[in-house]
Amino acid sequence: MTNEQYQAAIDWLFVQMPNYQIDGQKAYKPGLDNITKLCAFFGNPQEKIKCIHVGGTNGKGSSSNMLASVLQEAGYKVGLYNSPHLIDFTERIKVNGKNCNKEFVFDFVQKLKNIPEEIRPSFFEFTTIMAFEYFYQQQVDFAIIEVGLGGRLDSTNIITPLISAITNVQLDHQNILGDTIEEIAAEKAGIIKHNTPIISGDETEVVKDIIRKKATAEQAHFIDATLLNTDLSSDLKGNYQRKNIRVVLAIVQELRKLHVNITDKDLENGLLNVHKNTGFIGRWFEFSKDPLTICDTGHNQAGLEYVFSQLNSIDKHKHVILGFVNDKNIDEVMGLLPKNSEFYFAKPSINRGRHPEDYENLLQESKIFYKIFDSVQEAYLSAKEQCTKEEMIFIGGSNFVVGDFLEKNLEISK
Repeated sequence: MTNEQYQAAIDWLFVQMPNYQIDGQKAYKPGLDNITKLCAFFGNPQEKIKCIHVGGTNGKGSSSNMLASVLQEAGYKVGLYNSPHLIDFTERIKVNGKNCNKEFVFDFVQKLKNIPEEIRPSFFEFTTIMAFEYFYQQQVDFAIIEVGLGGRLDSTNIITPLISAITNVQLDHQNILGDTIEEIAAEKAGIIKHNTPIISGDETEVVKDIIRKKATAEQAHFIDATLLNTDLSSDLKGNYQRKNIRVVLAIVQELRKLHVNITDKDLENGLLNVHKNTGFIGRWFEFSKDPLTICDTGHNQAGLEYVFSQLNSIDKHKHVILGFVNDKNIDEVMGLLPKNSEFYFAKPSINRGRHPEDYENLLQESKIFYKIFDSVQEAYLSAKEQCTKEEMIFIGGSNFVVGDFLEKNLEISK
C-alpha cells in the first residue's frame, strides 16, 4: 500500500459518507439500527472486547486518555477510540498510544465498500465499527470508547461496557440534543446500561438527579465522582483537569472491584504521563515556551469559560487566535473573551469553517482590537511576528483551528 492509496481510501471515507465533522447537523444520523446491522455484518466485534464507555459535554477526551494511560502503566493493552482527529484520521483509533495501522485502515475501507446497500452508514458509524474490529484483532485487554455526540442515539451506544461515565453536562449541540440542560442530560444518560456502574462527574444537582434516576431505573450503581477527595495531578495542565481526575479515580476504583489490578503507583504515573503514553494533545497543550504558545480545543460555552478564565490568570499580554464553525453561536463567545489581549480571527479549513467576515459586526460591537485572516496559519504567523518574549500566543475556539495549526507547525517544533 502506498501513501497515495491510503489517502485515496481516507478521501473515499470522508466524501462518500454523511460526515458530521464536515457537514454538521445534516450528517447526524441518530439511532442504532445502522450500527447494529453494520456490527452484525462484521461478526459483532464489540461483543468480544471489554469496554469502558465515556460520555459528557466536556472532559470525555481528557478523561478517556487519562484512563488509558493509567491502564497502560498497569501493564494492560489498551484500545482508545476518540473523535475528532486533529491531524490524521488514525488518531481516532489507538492501541497503547500508537495510531491505528494505516494498512488496516486501507484494507478495512475496501471491505466497507462491499457492505449491503440497505445499511447506508454514516462516516462515524463506519469509523466506530473500524475501531471495534481493530481492537478485537489487536486483542486489547480493555477498549475505552468515547461517545461521539450525545449518548442515547450515538453509534458507540451499541456496546455493553464494564463501566460507564458521564464527565459533565453543558449546553452544546442544542440543535441536535435539546435546548435545555435537562434535555441534554437525558440524552447523555442514555448510555447507562442495566446493572452497569455509572460514574457522574457533574457538580449540578439537576444533572445528578437525572443521571441518578436513570441509574435507578436500570438498577445501575450510581457513583458521584465529585464527592471524591484527591491530591493527584496530571501532565494535562488545564485547571479543569482536576474534575476529570476525579472521574478517572472513580473508574479505577470500580475496576478494582472487578479485580483489575491497578496499583496506586500505576494511577499516579498514568495521570502524570498521559502525553507520553497516549500521544494526547489539544487540551492546554504547551506548543512552545518562547514565546509561550498554548493550544486548547475547548469550543462550547462552558469549555471556553474554563479556558479563558485560565488565560486571564496569566499575567501576560496575549495574542489570541480564534476560529469557529458555522453552527457556533458567536454571541456566547464575545462576552467571554480574555482581557489584556489582541485577537486574530481565522477561518478553519473544513467545509463548516466560518469566515470571520460573517460575524465582523459582532467583533466591532465588542470593541476589541482584532484582525481577520483567511487561514489559521496566516493568523499564527502574524501573531508570532507581533508577539514579544514577554507575551504569549493562544490558539483555540475549535478542534479544527487547533488541528489546522498543529498540522502546519507540529513537525517544525520537534
